[in-house]
Amino acid sequence: MLCFIMPAKKYRVKLSSDERAHLLERIGRGERPAREQTRARILLKVDEGPSGPGWSDARTAEALEVAEGTVAALRRRFSERGLRGTVERKAPDREYETKLDGEQEARLIQLACSQAPTSRSQWSLRLLADRLVELGVVDSISHETVRQTLKKTNSNRT
Repeated sequence: MLCFIMPAKKYRVKLSSDERAHLLERIGRGERPAREQTRARILLKVDEGPSGPGWSDARTAEALEVAEGTVAALRRRFSERGLRGTVERKAPDREYETKLDGEQEARLIQLACSQAPTSRSQWSLRLLADRLVELGVVDSISHETVRQTLKKTNSNRT
């Protein structure tokens, strides 16, 4: 006869009454993104503290329609990051340098609002990028950077 022994849970969730109240409030208001609400619900179901139901991963996964691995990963994340780091979305670790500084952006906008070259009815993003390089404003720039810069200015040239 084969007998399978379930391994003991490595990461346990025991919420304080304040933490439970905080999670219940987040869910009750319904203002947070669905993923955050699901994470909060998972933590409330697997809570093994005095007020928690202490559901198994399988039962929680079935009730909330998520994978068992999601529940297990959330337990681990709770032990590593705490309540806030588990429920809320983690901010990206990377930072992007801006290609253009304020003065260069002003030159781009000035150029975009100027008369288009004689062979064109209006400026294209690639023409603007090429002209910025010709004028020595920047060493190199992509048309996508030009597009993003002009988009954030909310300028309308009509």
